[in-house]
Amino acid sequence: MAVKKCPECGDEVRGRADKRFCSDYCRNVANNNLNRDSSALMRNINNRLRKNWRILDSLNPTGKFTTTRNKLLSKGFDFTLFTSIYTTKKGAIYYFVYDQGYLSMEDDKFLIVKRDT
Repeated sequence: MAVKKCPECGDEVRGRADKRFCSDYCRNVANNNLNRDSSALMRNINNRLRKNWRILDSLNPTGKFTTTRNKLLSKGFDFTLFTSIYTTKKGAIYYFVYDQGYLSMEDDKFLIVKRDT
């Protein structure tokens, strides 16, 4: 029987026949490398999307809330970053950051909603 080598460090893998790594450390390092954002651009965009989501979530504890553009901007909200757009049958356009969305209304007001998951 051939000796299996750990794909992370190259040491011998001992134990179950389907075991891939020699230790939990090597398994964690390999999975972290696999799941790491591949570029700084992606990491920065994901961080800004998370910031937008946290802002919407903090203002919207009940699932539906009205606020102003200035309040969103003062908290650092970036209107250019969102994950999806939803257009209703009546033509209203909601911009979503994951499950938190916002709708532009009159007088620089915004309706913040939470999508049911």
